[in-house]
Amino acid sequence: MTVAPHTGQIVESGDATAAPATRHFTWHSEADTEAFARQLAAQPLLANAFLTLHGDLGAGKTTLVRHLLRALGVQGRIKSPTYAVVEPHEAPNLSIWHFDFYRFDDPREWEDAGFRDIFANPGLKVAEWPEKAAALTPPADLAIHIEAIDDTERKVTLHAPTPAGRAMLQGL
Repeated sequence: MTVAPHTGQIVESGDATAAPATRHFTWHSEADTEAFARQLAAQPLLANAFLTLHGDLGAGKTTLVRHLLRALGVQGRIKSPTYAVVEPHEAPNLSIWHFDFYRFDDPREWEDAGFRDIFANPGLKVAEWPEKAAALTPPADLAIHIEAIDDTERKVTLHAPTPAGRAMLQGL
């Protein structure tokens, strides 16, 4: 079996060459994480965005995703896609795919799993450990970097390299 060569970004995300906008936050508790997730969920452009989450193990990436999915109206159990690589979710009028590329190590998985098709379709895509699949994914609209300061406090930096990302960043 051969893998088709990657020929560039899968979907158009706007002008990624413009200077990214950046904002910094400090979350003092999980309640701050939840409040941020609610603000992010209220952004209209989120419906077709690609968000990447960066940070060490235990920084709070999956916690943020769980709060975001709840804020978007996802019902039922929300589990981490660490072993499955992707978990699909449905919210009212919104398809969501939560990726965790921590264990991703074979580009053939990308084609075999149909990830190209997922990224080519409308919906919100959220990826933890995106650097493991960076050559295959489109540019992130919003890159969220989370650094654990202690058990509860997080230093958060948002980078918005696309027009959609910059618009969402302005709304936060």
